[in-house]
Amino acid sequence: MARRKKGQPVHGWVIIDKPQGMTSTQVVGAVRRIFDAQKAGHAGTLDPMATGVLAIALGEATKTVPYAMDADKTYRFTAHWGEARDTDDAEGKVTATSDRRPTKDEIEALLPRFTGAVVQVPPAYSAIKVQGERAYDLAREGEVVELAPRTVEVHEAWLLDQPDADHAEFEIRCGKGTYVRSWVRDLAQALGTVGHVSQLRRTRIGGFTEDLAVPLAREGGNVHIPAAFEHLRPIATALDGIPALAVTGQEALRLRSGNPILIRANLFAKIAEGQSETDDLQGLTVFLQTSEGEPVALAEIAQGELRPFRVFNL
Repeated sequence: MARRKKGQPVHGWVIIDKPQGMTSTQVVGAVRRIFDAQKAGHAGTLDPMATGVLAIALGEATKTVPYAMDADKTYRFTAHWGEARDTDDAEGKVTATSDRRPTKDEIEALLPRFTGAVVQVPPAYSAIKVQGERAYDLAREGEVVELAPRTVEVHEAWLLDQPDADHAEFEIRCGKGTYVRSWVRDLAQALGTVGHVSQLRRTRIGGFTEDLAVPLAREGGNVHIPAAFEHLRPIATALDGIPALAVTGQEALRLRSGNPILIRANLFAKIAEGQSETDDLQGLTVFLQTSEGEPVALAEIAQGELRPFRVFNL
């Protein structure tokens, strides 16, 4: 006899305004308890000192997490010049100091070098795994962590303000895998000084923006979300940009059993509407739902068929 899963079959996205001091894992656990959900996950870690948009998937929405993680993100943050820290943020120990403070003109002159394809080494205190262990766990144990450089995409970067000589406020829009802490560390070095991130806020992940984010309320030792289910968003929320098609009840049954369906002429026409004439539709991912809007599957176009590779069991 199969064991009953703990919790309720709750499916959808909740956009949390993560408070400072909590880890992303702690927030996910709190949200899972609030909804009594069987399953939960998030679309991109925020450091404990960071605040802002943390998109949490419940139930079958966890199957769409990779699409949210691949989306562009926007961050607002403050760089503190003159101090390097082992974590590259305000929580670490000071490892070097400098008396040099960059000017507004010097900073803006270097921003083009730190946009586009940028090569950066992730911080030693990061969630990247090294031989099965988290880098931050190894770093906390005193081990020297050497992470390989990686190329990330920083689409745009702006200097917003310089409240004083020690601080500069920025905003960047970037792709998957970008570390703001590394960006500030490397920018500081290029400016002839050292620096770290003293404040960090994520304002957007794809279509998840801070105006949609709900704060966690605290009462005594408990965390809750007032009117929690009013903030539960559909599974498809993370699938912006993926063509959506309605299928019949019989087609939905076949798809949910893992079987392909033939692409009817009207379905093919709808898919082609959103593509340029030069696009090859082979391999295109399509989101399939019933006429009532209930998610059925994510499928790939192949040889005149829609072949499901991720099925939603609601």
